[in-house]
Amino acid sequence: MLARRPYSVAELRRALEKKFPDSEAAREAVARLRAQGYLDDRKVAEQIASSLARNRRFGRHRIRRELKARLLDYRFIEPALERAFEETDERSLLNDVLTRKLRTLKLPLTRQKLASLCQTLLRRGFSSGDIIKAVQARPGFKPEADGVDLATLEEADESQSSKL
Repeated sequence: MLARRPYSVAELRRALEKKFPDSEAAREAVARLRAQGYLDDRKVAEQIASSLARNRRFGRHRIRRELKARLLDYRFIEPALERAFEETDERSLLNDVLTRKLRTLKLPLTRQKLASLCQTLLRRGFSSGDIIKAVQARPGFKPEADGVDLATLEEADESQSSKL
């Protein structure tokens, strides 16, 4: 199992207990793997966060959700995020994703297309404030002129963050 991908301690324990109902053997196996250094939640959190930022181009919020879904201990999540975004600048990631997404959209950008674009960026884990700044920084791109209220994105981002 460990050869395929890194597992958190809780994730591996759950998988082993599911396969082998004798949970005592699963606990012993996990304890042995931890003692031998094969299981380390801190390293797993850093590896996953770094990989998701670099390869999948996810923002901080999405990576936090992914780490929580992997049952990682909360005390390892924030340091892993800090470390991942030391290596990779979140705003440059956002601009890269925005540039790629704009290439696929047909101009002119309608209100619906802009809303879809912003929602896509929110799902990828970028903050609404950064999205608004990145969109408004595009030359010749004035969404307010089309009657688009980007301030509603901040409300959506706040409600999304509160669900975490």
